[in-house]
Amino acid sequence: MQDVQSRVSQTGAQILLDSLEKAGVQVLFGYPGGAVIPMYDALYDNLNGIEHILVRHEQAAAHAAEGYAKATGKPGVVLVTSGPGATNTVTGIADAYGDSVPLIVISGQVGTHGIGTNAFQELDMLSITSSITKMSYQVHHVDELPSIVAEAYQVATSGRPGPVLIDLPKDITLESGMSGTLPSQSARKINLTEPALNLTKIQELVEGLSRAKQPVIIAGAGVLKANAQGLLRQLVNQYHIPVVSTLLGLGAMTSDNPFFLGMAGMHGSVLANTALDQADFILNIGSRFDDRVVTNAKDFSRHATIAHIDIDITEIGRVLETAYQIHADAYEALSAILKFSEFKKMAITKDWQSKNQQQPNQPIFDYPETDQAIMPQTVIENIGQLTKGKALIVTDVGQHQMWVAQHYPFQDNHQLSTSGGLGTMGYGIPAAIGAKIAKPDREVVLFVGDGGFQMTSEELAILNDNNLNIKIVMLNNHSLGMVRQWQTLFFNQRLSQTVFDTQPNFGKLASAYGINYMLLDQPDSLTDDLQRAFASEKSILIEVIIPEDAQVLPMINAGAPYRDMITWGENK
Repeated sequence: MQDVQSRVSQTGAQILLDSLEKAGVQVLFGYPGGAVIPMYDALYDNLNGIEHILVRHEQAAAHAAEGYAKATGKPGVVLVTSGPGATNTVTGIADAYGDSVPLIVISGQVGTHGIGTNAFQELDMLSITSSITKMSYQVHHVDELPSIVAEAYQVATSGRPGPVLIDLPKDITLESGMSGTLPSQSARKINLTEPALNLTKIQELVEGLSRAKQPVIIAGAGVLKANAQGLLRQLVNQYHIPVVSTLLGLGAMTSDNPFFLGMAGMHGSVLANTALDQADFILNIGSRFDDRVVTNAKDFSRHATIAHIDIDITEIGRVLETAYQIHADAYEALSAILKFSEFKKMAITKDWQSKNQQQPNQPIFDYPETDQAIMPQTVIENIGQLTKGKALIVTDVGQHQMWVAQHYPFQDNHQLSTSGGLGTMGYGIPAAIGAKIAKPDREVVLFVGDGGFQMTSEELAILNDNNLNIKIVMLNNHSLGMVRQWQTLFFNQRLSQTVFDTQPNFGKLASAYGINYMLLDQPDSLTDDLQRAFASEKSILIEVIIPEDAQVLPMINAGAPYRDMITWGENK
């Protein structure tokens, strides 16, 4: 009876915090406003021990929650106010949806009696986010809160992970209520049943793979989300099958595995792309076959039989005709494949194996070296050595993102946080903050361009607020480098609005936010300078001046076949 009375006396805000705590939530990323004042009042007492990180813009709250989620595999949780506070999170929600990141966004709403009246800061967030969330809820009664939070957590993490929205009217947070005795009110229903593994289809896939003479495995993000990288490595090492990675699949294979050919696709390695082009069998595990990998669907791996394993059945057969369709979690599927393949003799040829291996002391990705300027690839390789390939790496979006994908020696799961599907500039700084809060004992390195840096630089204020030590490596080419590269290669070098005539004094900006700063512009002292910078005991902005015309190669133009890949020394 006493427990019931104590729960009756709780407000909706307190019940919500209790529900989040029971779900395992430890951190909230947010920004207060009128519609969520009761929530922040409840947070004032901090009875649940939930840490709140005050961002400087709501978009950053979503990106920081993404960084937290990618570093842990657990949902990142966002709390923002109604109207513009909620709409400012839309880019982050869309980013999480594209990259299958578990996110719970709690958006304030006007009181229930004001909904539908065009009240101050009222917006229909359920409709706005319907295409970029797995589920949307609007709370209609205080007693629904525990069941909604529990279900939202389950939805965000089950199957193919993704973002969930909880629209929270202000009066609900002020009312008193019991524990969740009412069913949750979701905007649409979703099937949370995990797919049953079809062993007959697995056996058929293994039969097809065993007959292949020139097979290639594509490792996508689904391998990492299922924590199946160990099984993938076992399969590759046992049968010496060449394996390539998508951007979001980096870390599924250790970078030094002799049968790992690097990233594939638009900026993939020559070795990876050539292998895909010549393959007679492709086993795709947890990748969407997106247009950055399948640059031309009609020409892609035109001699190969396609097998596709994915937790999301809607992705199988969407882009390419697929002979072996496996709707399953990557861990379960790989476990079954290994059991069946134990009894099979593989037809893969020794010639295929020998020509699709990393060569000792021969990097997968080449680039022109010079002693006249600092090359961005050299910076990343140096930092890879300095961190022994074990740092949590966060990138913004642009050329530096691809250079990192090509040259950092990734080793494991939860190591890379980047915006893949949506390609959101400004993602980097807040995502790095989220990653560091998730893993305070790990080295966190952010690679960012001068363009993306200026989109969310206000979030640098969080670093000292929370005593965070992040190494921020800004590769400064005074340009929107990736767009500039496209203009150079495909638009007759007409550099329209891609060169920054004016930039801030980044050293003074770092000082204004109370973090350290180093300028690196001398190639002959790069290694020593980086070692000194990484010895910093607090966050540091490392500005590296790189050539304005530095390019990311290899490159395949959008819509072009792999055979038209542009490599170093070519002029197309």
